[in-house]
Amino acid sequence: MTDRRYVSDFVRVMVERGYLHQATDLEGLDERLNQGTVAGYIGFDCTAKSLHVGSLVQIMMLRWLQKTGHKPIVLLGGGTTRIGDPTGRDEARKMLDDAAIAENMAGIRQVFDKFVQFGDGATDAVMVNNADWLDGLGYISFLRDYGRHFSVNRMLTFESVKLRLEREQPMSFLEFNYMILQAYDFLELSRRQNCLLQMGGSDQWGNIINGVELGRRVDERGLFGLTSPLITLASGQKMGKTAGGAVWLNAEMLSAYDYWQFWRNTADADVGRFLKLFTELPLDEIARLEALGGAEINEAKKILAHEATKMAHGEEAALSAAETARRTFEEGAAGEDLPVIVIPAAELDAGIPAFELFARAGLAPSRKEARRTIQGGGARLNGEKIEDEQQPITTARLVDGQIKLSAGRKRHALVKVG
Repeated sequence: MTDRRYVSDFVRVMVERGYLHQATDLEGLDERLNQGTVAGYIGFDCTAKSLHVGSLVQIMMLRWLQKTGHKPIVLLGGGTTRIGDPTGRDEARKMLDDAAIAENMAGIRQVFDKFVQFGDGATDAVMVNNADWLDGLGYISFLRDYGRHFSVNRMLTFESVKLRLEREQPMSFLEFNYMILQAYDFLELSRRQNCLLQMGGSDQWGNIINGVELGRRVDERGLFGLTSPLITLASGQKMGKTAGGAVWLNAEMLSAYDYWQFWRNTADADVGRFLKLFTELPLDEIARLEALGGAEINEAKKILAHEATKMAHGEEAALSAAETARRTFEEGAAGEDLPVIVIPAAELDAGIPAFELFARAGLAPSRKEARRTIQGGGARLNGEKIEDEQQPITTARLVDGQIKLSAGRKRHALVKVG
């Protein structure tokens, strides 16, 4: 139900669709949003060439901020990626050099072009890089001007630090500084972009609080923080990962077909929640879809898959993925959008063990898991069950120039000769 206390469209959307977990001053933020355009940001470190669906809630929050008349700021951590956010980790992140960070940043930029509109207008999104201000900081002056505003006693109580200490996992002074730098990001954006709102996942609550308080103490600015809940699947698994690996948002790292299939395979219990979070369908339509029972719930899953894929990859890719799935599952044909691996002719002539080919095709996360799939009777080659994981697969198994591999009923790949 709509909470009629909230007057701004953005806060109403956050509440009604399930994005809201915590806020520093929700009523104050609601009033400020209702008075005019507000700039809000979320930060993303550049640890991979793409973001995955674990970041999609935050991306959607920026999208809704823009759709409700406000200005989204995408902060890429060209500076903070060199340190690595310790939040939720038992060990330090792998250190990346500047070239790797720049490459990752270029890949991540492509994601946001699909979700928000960039430009020079009042509500157009902007993308900034915190290396622009962090790289020029003088260590002594930074400690003098800003370090004095942080209590080590309090920082030790934040989950990102406390968890590591409780598990007796080492935490470097470098990582400990991360939360100070994130707070400074908020201060800089409030000065440079008149940014009043920082958003993030619930694990960022302590870091966001630091930024709100730093703005108040240094510049006497009224800043706001808002977090989303941790999104897990009905199975309890963390959002963003599957048995086959991360569900990337860039097409070159995960095909539109595989992305469509991820959403199509949503558990019944998650359908309504995911329709609210990951599509823009009206809430009354979502309520209708969520109420479907039995086999009809599969139609709701197809709508979820279409809407989510359309947003990330475009309408044409979403329709093509759906048609490939229909042909694959209903007609038994190999649709054009199935993932393809190319094997050199000489290698396939010599024969490749079935378990190895399944792993290389991405139908299992490892050779060990591929063996288990075959031993459990869940692997097929051109529609025929594979009995022996060691069975050599050769060019003799090509049909119309390709081999169709299947793991269970819903995961397929094609092998072609290069």
